[in-house]
Amino acid sequence: MENQPNHKPISKFLSLVLRHKPEKIGLELDLQGWADVDSLIEKLNANGPAVSREILEEVVATNPKKRFVFNQNHTRIRANQGHSIQIDHGFQPVEPPEILYHGTAHRFLDSILATGIQKRNRHHVHLSADLDTATNVGQRHGKVIILSVPAVKMYQAGYTFYLSEDGVWLTEVVPPEHIIQPF
Repeated sequence: MENQPNHKPISKFLSLVLRHKPEKIGLELDLQGWADVDSLIEKLNANGPAVSREILEEVVATNPKKRFVFNQNHTRIRANQGHSIQIDHGFQPVEPPEILYHGTAHRFLDSILATGIQKRNRHHVHLSADLDTATNVGQRHGKVIILSVPAVKMYQAGYTFYLSEDGVWLTEVVPPEHIIQPF
């Protein structure tokens, strides 16, 4: 079996420049977070990891978290969500499933139960439709704890939900009264 190249460093660097610091390589994003692919490749090759169009296509296609997306003719690219810079995603409100999940570290539990799930430096709170995804997210921060969120009840109470292109559910905040004790 042929070894697959490790594109994880490229993917991490793309996350940095497309979600947080495009200025690190002198890249300009439009108001919706899109970057010109040729410009991105040129600036990556001058300031970061060497990338060809083929490698960029492979990184986008094989990213397990589906963090990036091309426009229809693959001339522009952006991160799906998770930006710390201000962009207009163009998300449309969607009615969520009955229950969504939030994976986090156990050390954050008391704070979350007191103040709710906050977006902090992101544009939205990130929620998952399945336990596996929530567990994987929570494990990045330490001993994992999964919180359940009665999303339909929140929606009926006037909270807005969005579904990103990579399947992440988004909302502004989850107040403490809408958090079901962890399991």
